[in-house]
Amino acid sequence: MQAADFGGRRPNPEGTTAVMDSAETAVAPGEDPREYARLLERVYDATMAGARPPARPRTVVGESWERVRAVGLGPDADPSDRVEESELDRRRRESGLEAVIDDIGAGLAPLIDGGDNILVVADRDGRVLWRHGSARVLGQADRLGFVAGAGWAEHQVGTNAIGTALAARAPVQIFSAEHFVRSHHAWTCAGAPIRDARTGAILGVVDVSGPAAGVHPTTVALVAAVARLAESQLREAHLLGLDRLRRLASPMLARLGRPGVAVDVDGWVVAASDMAPRSRITLPAQVNESTTWLPELGRCLLDPLPGGWLLQPVGARAEESPTTVTLDVRSGRSAEVVVAGDGGTWRHALSPRHAQILEMLAAAPAGRSAAQLAQALFGDPTRVVTVRAEISRLRRVLAGLIEARPYRFADGVVVRLLG
Repeated sequence: MQAADFGGRRPNPEGTTAVMDSAETAVAPGEDPREYARLLERVYDATMAGARPPARPRTVVGESWERVRAVGLGPDADPSDRVEESELDRRRRESGLEAVIDDIGAGLAPLIDGGDNILVVADRDGRVLWRHGSARVLGQADRLGFVAGAGWAEHQVGTNAIGTALAARAPVQIFSAEHFVRSHHAWTCAGAPIRDARTGAILGVVDVSGPAAGVHPTTVALVAAVARLAESQLREAHLLGLDRLRRLASPMLARLGRPGVAVDVDGWVVAASDMAPRSRITLPAQVNESTTWLPELGRCLLDPLPGGWLLQPVGARAEESPTTVTLDVRSGRSAEVVVAGDGGTWRHALSPRHAQILEMLAAAPAGRSAAQLAQALFGDPTRVVTVRAEISRLRRVLAGLIEARPYRFADGVVVRLLG
């Protein structure tokens, strides 16, 4: 008997054929999911046993099974890879997805509010960052280890909508025994990658998962549409941020009277003076000095901007002036920080918490650890995750002015405290 191909046309219970999209939908409209699940089980069992299956799996599934078997994962694996809370918090901050979590939830609410599915957002490595859903389904997910902080890449848990969407770089729906690990066969999941619209790199995956009996062919289309919406919103937020930085940097560049370029913290150019146009400049992962070598510009002087940098080729000026940070926390007025350098002066309003942190750093030139700051702020040295999150937000604005291990103002920065 010749094997039928699930990747194009496949038999249904009545012996006719149905056309389906192998890259996305697992169960075709009008198909009986229970009958299909039973056929999948037979295909799965035969494939895992090395026997001839009654039909071939869909192409996206068959390729995934091959990848998983190649790394040595077995069908009865019980992986339990989970990061600590501090690492999870770091991954959430650095994922680039925090700004769109609420919008993703709103877009997929029709699938989640009924209580039969959970919404999951994972990072580019397949690490689960956020979950949302009813207590009942979350409890079922807990028993599979499908929890915040868990690794859900293919090499960790086999074929699934998160890991396989990352590997295939496309939306996928994985149903019942299409999952590689047997304990996942009672589930169906649909996932779609979220890309950085600026670079095309994958930021993470949005996924909807639930009991296999609730599978619906339109789920993956809705998940993919919400992923595209998230990409659009991230791009819009990036453009707005560039526009804010441009309005501040352009007058500063005009006053320089020498070549210079303003970039955001990722190197995207917002304005330039007396320099060849370019869209992006490669910045080092960490900027710890006032001068650094850049591939596109050579040796450059760096002045911090709120959310970026003012770069000047080193031949453009003979002397450097120190950056001065004035922290104004006088009573009866809103706290603010004023940063002055060769590129000019700018101000940034501070929240009460950020003003507290900067005041503590100004009073301790040698620096303070996260635990010391947590004790001073909250009376609890264990609240280091909260401290790290707040300082991460501060460092996005005060680029290059605050260093870590311990947290302190960067060397060469002159700090004045008005209070």
